[in-house]
This record gives sequence, C-alpha cells and structure tokens, in this order.
Amino acid sequence: MPQLKHFPLPDVGEGLTEAEILGWKVAPGDAVAVNQVFVEIETAKAAVELPCAYSGKVVELLAEPGQTVEVGTPIISIDLDPDGADAPAGPPANGAPQRTDQDATPNLVGYGPQATSSKRRPRKAPASADTAQEALQGAMQGAPVALQEEPAASWSPPSKRVEPESGSVPQAKPPVRKLAKDLGVDLRALTGSGAGGVITREDVETAARPAPAEPATGAREHRVPIKGVRKATAQAMVQSAFTAPHVTEFLTVDVTPMMQLRERLKSDPEFRDVKITPLAFAAKALCLAVRRTPDVNATWDEAAGEIVYKDYVHLGVAAATPRGLVVPKVRDADGMSLRSLAAALQELTTTARDGKTAPADLVGGTITITNVGVFGVDTGTPILNPGESAILAFGAVRDLPWVVDGQVVPRKVCQLALSFDHRVVDGQQGSRFLADVGALLADPGMALTY
Repeated sequence: MPQLKHFPLPDVGEGLTEAEILGWKVAPGDAVAVNQVFVEIETAKAAVELPCAYSGKVVELLAEPGQTVEVGTPIISIDLDPDGADAPAGPPANGAPQRTDQDATPNLVGYGPQATSSKRRPRKAPASADTAQEALQGAMQGAPVALQEEPAASWSPPSKRVEPESGSVPQAKPPVRKLAKDLGVDLRALTGSGAGGVITREDVETAARPAPAEPATGAREHRVPIKGVRKATAQAMVQSAFTAPHVTEFLTVDVTPMMQLRERLKSDPEFRDVKITPLAFAAKALCLAVRRTPDVNATWDEAAGEIVYKDYVHLGVAAATPRGLVVPKVRDADGMSLRSLAAALQELTTTARDGKTAPADLVGGTITITNVGVFGVDTGTPILNPGESAILAFGAVRDLPWVVDGQVVPRKVCQLALSFDHRVVDGQQGSRFLADVGALLADPGMALTY
C-alpha cells in the first residue's frame, strides 16, 4: 500500500502568503532523495529552490509552472514506499512507544531531530500557515521539514482511478474538481489542455472568466498580472508612503577627491581583485555618518510607543533585477572596511540580479542606499522601506563647472538626496547626516575624524 506524503508550500521566512511555481526539477515516476531540490518557486522577493524531506517516488505534481499557490497548499505527492515494502522501524527510545510512518517527522540531512515533545494532530484539510511555517524551518533554516500527513487509504493518484467507460466523467485532479465546483463550471463541457486531455486549473479559470470584449481595431496594449516582486513592492511602497511622513533634502557635492582616491586604489595590491565603485564610497560614508546621527538608523515602533535605536547597520541596497526591485542587505556594514564593503556590494548585486538572493538577506534592514546614478540619473525622492527611517539616493557623477578658489574649473560632481521619517528624524538631524555624507565624499580624509 502506498505511503503518501503531501508537501505543503512553506512560507520561506518572509511572512508571505503565496508563491509562484517557476519550474519542477522532477516528474511523476521519478525517484527523489532527501534534500534533493525538487521545485523552484518565486516569492515576492526572490527565486527559491525547495529541498525534499523524504526519499521515495513522485506520485503527482499538484501545481503547474506559472501557477500562483497559497502557502499551506499541497504541491507534490510522494510515495515513501514505492516497492510496497514496510520501512524498517528503529528501536523505541527511553521506552517510548514505537512511532509509525504516519507519526514520523523527517529531518533534512545534516540536522538533528526537532526539539519538541508535542505530537501533531492529523489534518484532513490543506496545511495551514502554521504547518507551512514548520516546513519553512527545514527548507530554509535547518530545522525538520514537517509535511502534511494523510492516511494512505484516502488517496490514490488520478492515473490509477477507474473512470466510467462511458467517458461522462472528465479527467481532472481533485483540486481542479473542487475549483470547478466553487466557480460553477461544468467539467463535462470542457476540453482538457493537459497531457492526455486532463483538465487543468487554467482550463477551469478560463471557462469561469467572462468573455473579454473585442479589442478596438489597432489597439496596442497588453495586460500583465500583478504578482511576485511587483506586487510586494507596490504594497510596501503604499504602506510606507501613507504611514511615515516623508521629508526629502538634497545636496550637490564636489566628489573630485573621492574619484582621485578611487584611481589610486586601482593600483593598490590590496584592491586589485575588488571593483571599487563610487557606490562603495557612498556606502562607507553613510555608515560613518550614522555614528554622529543614530536617529537615521532607528525605527518607529507604533505598537510599543517607542523609537528603537539600532547599534548596528544592516545596509539595504536597492537593486534592479529582471523580476523587479529588491533590496538585499549587507549585514553589519558599519564594521566593514572599504575593501570588504566593496566586495560585499559586488556579490550582493550580482546575486540579486540572478534572482538567487536568500530570503533571509531581504529582511531586517536598518537604512537603505539607492544608486540612481548607475542609470545616469542625478537625483530623486526615494520612498522609505517600511520599518526604516532613512534612505539615501546617490546620483550620477558628472563633469561640471565648479568654483574653486574663485575660479570656475571642471570638477567631478554628484547630487545626494535623503528621504527620512519626520517622526523619528528632525530636520536638523537629517540635514547634519546628509552634510556629513557629503563632507566625507568631498574629502575622504575626513573619515579620520569620525
């Protein structure tokens, strides 16, 4: 008798409610091993590969590429005993009753048993968000992965079910049948687009959707669903804009000494294998300036009625990726040298553009810098990331006429813009912080005074 396990989509550490299936690494009938990556999903922040917690054979894939699935929904069914043999049971520990396959909670390779004495109750409904969070612990944080359990007798793959020979009962997976019932769609009226004529979720949703109006002749537009990174970014920006009172200040800076130092460092043996960008200097200046104005690195806690001052800088760096805007973090950036910071920024931006940033690296920032200059933009009015009190926009470095000792000469000039939460940061504090950043870029030697 098959020993089936259903894997519910976990919350991969971001408090999200859904994710999109990007692609399966396995197919029905394939053997899978513990910790083998079996699917790639896209959350609202990044692409994530999920590892399997059991060895066995894939019975069915319960979601299709491109489909958005809610956290807690089963996405794959695995037969733990494809050969029909009973799994050997180990001896009971400390005289405790021997656990059955239905009681067992698997562990990922390299991790010990879960530190808990509680026993999960069997569930008939799809896994809840709490169960998904348990799955997260194994998939992303190293604790055991708890999959949704279901008695073997209550499940059989659709390929083994016997349908009436008359063909009056269409081929469709149980979740698709339920969806059709909820939407009032008659499956018998549909032609399945799946393999072997199986009716898919998209077939049902298409049938339930009102017929679109005929486009006007010559219409030139198309529609894209709001999901993934774009959906999360929109929600975060709206929340921030209508929660924190934003103030933005601007400063134009002669950064010629900074650019000259950059050229000298290119020939320094210590910096030969690291790309020193203007952004690295701006990030280092920001970290130094935070020491004198810690308010910009604080958080407004509405629920507690407190301002939380952070004694560390987890620097967020806004990065444009094919999936949209993400803000990965450089942890403890204030303790890094210029070289270390430059290397961290280089690795961080490359990983983000490849869509491989770990979910844990996308949360917990304290202050952010956005390099609009890389697009040739001079400045802007950036919106705060929720939970942060300041964000610095670093503009393009340009050759411009500048007055030096009464003479107009060409200099390397850039513009800075600082947006801050006026509940936490007063105008005087925001101005001093911005002036400090500008002073450090205009004269890097000032760093010795901080």
